[in-house]
Amino acid sequence: MNYLDLTIKEIHEALVNKKVTPLELVNEAIKRAKEDKCNAFEYIMEKEAIEMAKTLTEPEKDNLLWGIPFAIKDNISTKDVPTCASSDILKDYVPIYNATIIDKLLAKKAIPFAKVTLDELAMGGTGATGHLGKTTNPYNNERMVGGSSCGSAAVTASAIVPFALGSDTGDSIRKPASYAGLVGFKPTWGRISRYGLFPFTPSLDSLGFFTRSVYDSATILNAVAGYDMHDFTSSKEKVDDYTSDLDKSIKGVKIAVIKEILDTISDTNIQKKFQETLKIYQDLGATINYVSMDRHLLKTLFPTYYIISCAEATSNNANLDGVKFGLNLEGDTFNDSLIKTRSKGFSERIKRRFVIGSYSLMAENQNELYLRAIKNRHKIVDEINKILKDNDVIFLPASPSTAPKFDNKVDQLEDEYLIADNYMVIANFAGLPSLTLPVGFIDNLPFGFNLTAGAFKEKKLFNIAKALEDKSGFYNLSIRTKK
Repeated sequence: MNYLDLTIKEIHEALVNKKVTPLELVNEAIKRAKEDKCNAFEYIMEKEAIEMAKTLTEPEKDNLLWGIPFAIKDNISTKDVPTCASSDILKDYVPIYNATIIDKLLAKKAIPFAKVTLDELAMGGTGATGHLGKTTNPYNNERMVGGSSCGSAAVTASAIVPFALGSDTGDSIRKPASYAGLVGFKPTWGRISRYGLFPFTPSLDSLGFFTRSVYDSATILNAVAGYDMHDFTSSKEKVDDYTSDLDKSIKGVKIAVIKEILDTISDTNIQKKFQETLKIYQDLGATINYVSMDRHLLKTLFPTYYIISCAEATSNNANLDGVKFGLNLEGDTFNDSLIKTRSKGFSERIKRRFVIGSYSLMAENQNELYLRAIKNRHKIVDEINKILKDNDVIFLPASPSTAPKFDNKVDQLEDEYLIADNYMVIANFAGLPSLTLPVGFIDNLPFGFNLTAGAFKEKKLFNIAKALEDKSGFYNLSIRTKK
């Protein structure tokens, strides 16, 4: 049996029963990684993973992450392991410290296995802008797996590892999860420490992960949630046992569907599956409430996100100057060296975002651009919190389509793009927990639906997601096990 094809919970049972060892898991992961056709790897931690696996000889029955290999998005700091955020500006950068999430997983004796690709500096949604080129979808290499957490999605869907860490600024975990048939989860802002995450947009960024079951996601959150003295934005809110109510009845749960978002989706297969899924929830005793949001406000989601993210990214990445670390090109003066380094180190796409961010932050433009975007963000958050005041979750398709081809052309002024393709940024604007899970296939490509709950309501979110997973049968999907 190939144990990497199983979920974390199932692999744990095999480890405890000594049907497989951590070293055997790592060796199989190395073999599969070297056969990867998705261009998903920045650095395979072959030596480091083998050395750690050799030290793990006696399984820990109550520690489900013991001996489990995992992958890490390459914008998460790993001590003594190259970390470049898929950008030439950080070429050969090797951090001297671990991100808190890495240390917490190491404490559970999970095995860091590889650093994986992303859109450069996590700015993108296609998986096509990293310095190593396109990262493709395991189900079809002509299609996107999405971004920015493209490598993390690809290696989990390829069953190279049973889970992978990612980061989510607008939908960077949850949309790739839909395209790759995975459970993709981001928590409440501050629930997981972001110490060691290379910042893109700190007011929106969350660390999260890809798994192949809801139970596995809840298990990982148990391990990594909590306050961190290194991150003053991390929350002191009590950490629950997120696995304890997974199988609780959802009778009486209130599920909101935002009509204006659903109506912009033109794919009839997705619409049909969505109605079938709502029927599943109704049969389980949930109440479905169709609610409304101002359509004009929804059309502002993407421009609001773009202005805020570009502005914060411009400020956050000012330290990438080639002086302290990363790429350095000599010049006659400091300014000359700085210009050469940043011109060479950043792609045209990143430089374009920095120009927009700088323009938005100029004193003469702030009121009309940046501050206006901030005010609009608050309007959107107020509206979503009103909906969640009367409902337990918001439920919608995670994407208006299955994974698109790389040459796919979309009209960025159409409502389907402005609203259905970008609405999941609402959870980042409001700092809410949000989860995508697989619900079906169209032409052999998976797709998923998304659930978003109120702040720190992860336990309820997992419970409602698990109820659907149990009924739908779309569980532990990968290219090796797909139905």
